[in-house]
Parts: sequence; C-alpha cells; structure tokens
Amino acid sequence: MHGSLNGYHKTHALRERARKLSQGILIIRFEMPYNIWCDGCKNHIGMGVRYNAEKKKVGNYYTTPIYRFKMKCHLCVNYIEMQTDPATCDYVIVTGGSRKEERWDMAENEQIVTTGSRFLLAETPTDLEL
Repeated sequence: MHGSLNGYHKTHALRERARKLSQGILIIRFEMPYNIWCDGCKNHIGMGVRYNAEKKKVGNYYTTPIYRFKMKCHLCVNYIEMQTDPATCDYVIVTGGSRKEERWDMAENEQIVTTGSRFLLAETPTDLEL
C-alpha cells in the first residue's frame, strides 16, 4: 500500500520546489519588499520584482523563526541574500545588495504625527489634545 499517489510515484507534493528539502531549503516565490541596488551590476531592482528564492531557517527571535532567502539577480550572476528581522518587522539584506533608502518621515513631510493619545503637528510647537 502506497498511501497516496505521491507515494506511488515516489515524488514529493511540491515536486521540483522540494529538491533541496533534505538540506532544509525550500524553493519559494519571493517578492522584493523594497527598492535595492545590486552589488554585482550596480543596477536598481524595484520593489515587487519576483524571484525564485531558496528559503532556509537560520535561527529564532524568541519563538519567531528567522528565515534567510537567497536569490540570483536577474541582470547579472550575483546572489542576493535577505533575512527576516522579527525585532523590527522588516527584511535585512545580508549580502549582495544595498537598500535604497526611501523611508517616509511624517514630520518631514508636514503630516500629523501621532504619539499615544496626542496629535503633534509638525509645524507647530504646541501639543493638541483630543
């Protein structure tokens, strides 16, 4: 008795994506979370570009797993490695690229900055209470 069609055909349900599963690596579809510069070809890689990446668990932050993603640049032979950073709820580039800094600063762009139950207006020095 084989138990399933995958057992009968001696294949994994994830097929080719599971070829490195014995090494703890799963092939996934990874979408670039922000704009970066490739260190190999110095080209810009835009946010939202999708790659086939190798996903591997490299540690824990308390009980949250930390994953590392390795993908090849589509413009050159360079590999880019990123990993999750649960402490800041972000991704960190480990090797192969550098982040293009485009973080939004609310005070710099004259937006209302919220702090607890108070609203601070970037232009005025006084605090406005609710």
